[in-house]
Amino acid sequence: MNDKDPAALLAAVERLRDSADAVHLPLELDGTEGARGSRRELVQQLDDYVLPRLRALDAPLLAVVGGSTGAGKSTLVNSVVGDEVTRTGVIRPTTRASVLVHHEQDTRWFTDKRVLPGLARVAGVGEGGAADDPGSVRLVPTSSLPAGLALLDAPDIDSVVKANRSLSRQLLAAADLWLFVTTAARYADAVPWDLLREASERGTSVAIVLNRVPPEALEQVRLHLASMLREQGLGQAPIFTVLEVDLNRGMIPVKHVERLRSWLQSLARDARARSVVIRRTLSGTLGSLDGRAVGVADAVAAQAAAFAELEQAPRTAYAAALEGVSQGVQDGSLLRGEVLARWQELVGTGEFLRSVEAGIGRLRDRVAAYFTGRQVSSEPLGDAIQTGAAALITSHGQVAASTATRSWKTLPGGAELVREHPGLGKASPDLTERVERLIRDWQGEVLDLVREEAGSRRATARYLAFGVNGFAVLLMIVVFSMTAGLTGGEIAIAGGSAVLAQRLLEAVFGDQAVRSMATKARKALLGHVERLYEDERARFERVLEEVAVREHAAEELRAAAAGVEAAR
Repeated sequence: MNDKDPAALLAAVERLRDSADAVHLPLELDGTEGARGSRRELVQQLDDYVLPRLRALDAPLLAVVGGSTGAGKSTLVNSVVGDEVTRTGVIRPTTRASVLVHHEQDTRWFTDKRVLPGLARVAGVGEGGAADDPGSVRLVPTSSLPAGLALLDAPDIDSVVKANRSLSRQLLAAADLWLFVTTAARYADAVPWDLLREASERGTSVAIVLNRVPPEALEQVRLHLASMLREQGLGQAPIFTVLEVDLNRGMIPVKHVERLRSWLQSLARDARARSVVIRRTLSGTLGSLDGRAVGVADAVAAQAAAFAELEQAPRTAYAAALEGVSQGVQDGSLLRGEVLARWQELVGTGEFLRSVEAGIGRLRDRVAAYFTGRQVSSEPLGDAIQTGAAALITSHGQVAASTATRSWKTLPGGAELVREHPGLGKASPDLTERVERLIRDWQGEVLDLVREEAGSRRATARYLAFGVNGFAVLLMIVVFSMTAGLTGGEIAIAGGSAVLAQRLLEAVFGDQAVRSMATKARKALLGHVERLYEDERARFERVLEEVAVREHAAEELRAAAAGVEAAR
């Protein structure tokens, strides 16, 4: 940290804070839980410590007293202050909420939520109730503590209560100085050393209080502790030892805490020494922001990549479904079974098919003669086409839902979404009804095409033989005319039927008009199907809206972190 432009540094940190706060990590990926914690801790430290300290470098030094369960933190604070300012006891955890002890002259620095803005303020020592709320900090003014220094008694770092552990970490991250309290029996425990390692990496000023040390073990324990501190880069941290002695009215005898008390008092009274501690911790914390922010940005980028894959899976599945319908519409497969039977009922398999085999050229001259005076019902064939097309569209829609869901189960973050929305694995309950309505609407459009094209031809014998409904059905046969999906005898029958339908239409409308109508009808059908599948796919999109990842969040966070690096 330097003083080249404090306002620019503050603005850069504020930008970083806003960028980090805007980050959301909604998908359950490997490492996401840790990244969420890192983001939360980053925002909290910016709010609780970095921004308040940048805005008021001359504010009192905040020393957070932290340590393991039963280390004697509250007893030590009371003994150093010389008054019972924080409750002690034998029931664990003893310290359930935070207690901030400060000189009466410094009250204004802490009542306005300059630091720890997310914690409610409670006044006085208290006997429980609000004092036990981890969401509060209890302010205890005293004349026994010199102005310029505040002691914050934090909950146990290894508390059995998760809220207490979280609060303890939050408070330690808000400290100018971490006063770590441990005992001869527990100084090598893993949990506190994890936090000490973090403090070292972030440049936090640390002092160690080795409490309850048997006199005969003092030298050995102190040397071992000093060695461990050097290994973690904390070799310069002062060590204060407190022997295991009987308490006097619940406090450690004065002579056993005098060295620690004198050091804290001299720190409070020496503005330069206090500034060195504050600036060292602030500089170390600022230096850690870039790496921490980039780690969160990497997690955001992983979320964005996973989100893109999840977004693409339903698109691919429903695009394949639409392609399947498109092929099914054109490959002749709809001209099987019931549709063939109804077609044969309509035109017969003898006379007309023999005409097809003998030569299509002579068929035109025989159409009028065949249909003169004969009104043929095309309704059964139309119903069969409707049923076949509906089955095709419904089947592909159901397969698409299943395929998209299976894809999600295999993609990062997708399995949790499927568990939360089990209905995605099947098509919408009303899909069949909507498909039937779609086919009816499309058939109505085909009727309109025939009416529009017929014009003055409506009075001809050929037109009258079939009427608008009959020719509409013939046009549908042409729409489903290609035979790539059929084999053997099916090709001869279905192919001949399609050719016959086309020639009958051409006899009335001409070949160009028939091609135009068939193309329009096919496009109209596929357009309806595409919109239907878009509606089905929207079920997946609505789920993704709940876990949307901001596209540029990672880049914004990296840029903000780089801005802090440049300004500090």
